[in-house]
Amino acid sequence: MIGRLREMPLFAGLSDQQLEALARCMTTRTFGKGVFVYHKDSPGRTLYIIQSGRVRLFVISDMGQEISVDSLGPGEVFGTLAVLDGEPHHTGAVAMETTVVLMLPRIDLLQGLDDCPVLARNLVALLVAGIRHSMRYIEDLAFLDVNGRVAARLLDLATRCGAKGSAGIELHLTQGELASWVVATRESVNKVLAVLRTKGLIAVDGPRIIILDPSGLQREAIR
Repeated sequence: MIGRLREMPLFAGLSDQQLEALARCMTTRTFGKGVFVYHKDSPGRTLYIIQSGRVRLFVISDMGQEISVDSLGPGEVFGTLAVLDGEPHHTGAVAMETTVVLMLPRIDLLQGLDDCPVLARNLVALLVAGIRHSMRYIEDLAFLDVNGRVAARLLDLATRCGAKGSAGIELHLTQGELASWVVATRESVNKVLAVLRTKGLIAVDGPRIIILDPSGLQREAIR
């Protein structure tokens, strides 16, 4: 456990004694693909740290449209705002694949922040990085058309959770899932993907989207 914690950004620079104290407070839980870690408006009593797998954060509009807001992988944390201010979660969280998370109760996190300034600085840095990513996402939604939003989100997801394949960077992503990332209809996303295929920027093979030309895709995402 100590070795795994030391590799995670949240715990960088902590002493073995500090890591051991935090590890004693943690529990481990595995979530299968599609299983909710928590729902929007549920109590924020725990900080979640991803040991393996991926988690998607999302909100649902008043019209019932699901909008994805972030995708997180190993070493990243979520549930942070709710566990810090004690308010309910403002998003839902669902496992994108079999995912193992470490769970640190709120009371133990707050005690750790009081006792360890390094932990507090690390958490602030992670929060700032998350806010910056969210701001870029909001700017894309505000200033890009659907074509640009699809291109920008494919590049972002490729960086965060893509896998190198023989042909390019592979994403396992349905058109419905991509639509939730770009706040568009599935039909609109399908049309954009067809255009990007025609330009030779991507290939689509069932649920796989393969990025063939990242530079070309970047040009499509210019505001």
